Amino acid sequence: MAMASVSTHVLDTTSGQPASGLRVELHRDGAAVARGVTDHDGRIRQLGRDLEPGVYRLVFETRAYAADAFFVRVALDVRLEEGHTHVPLLVSRYGVTSYRGS
Repeated sequence: MAMASVSTHVLDTTSGQPASGLRVELHRDGAAVARGVTDHDGRIRQLGRDLEPGVYRLVFETRAYAADAFFVRVALDVRLEEGHTHVPLLVSRYGVTSYRGS
C-alpha cells in the first residue's frame, strides 16, 4: 500500500511574517500520531510520513503562539491520500484561512 505524508506552513498575516514556534499536532482516531513546532520560516517540512491514507486532524495551538488570539486552537480534519499533502494556514488575531497546497 502506498503511504501518505503531510507538511504545513503557517503565516501570520497580521505581521506579514512566518509564524515560528507554533505547536502543531497530527491526530488519527483521537490519538496524536505526530507533533512538531514551526521553524523560523513557519514550516514543518515533515509533520507526518509513512502514514496510512485516511482522515487525520491537524491541530494548531494558536493561543500558545499569540496570547491575544481569538482562536485558541485551530483544528482541521483533512483526508490524506497516497503521496504528499501540504496544508498551509494563514492566521491573524481574529481570522484563519487554510487550503490544500502543493
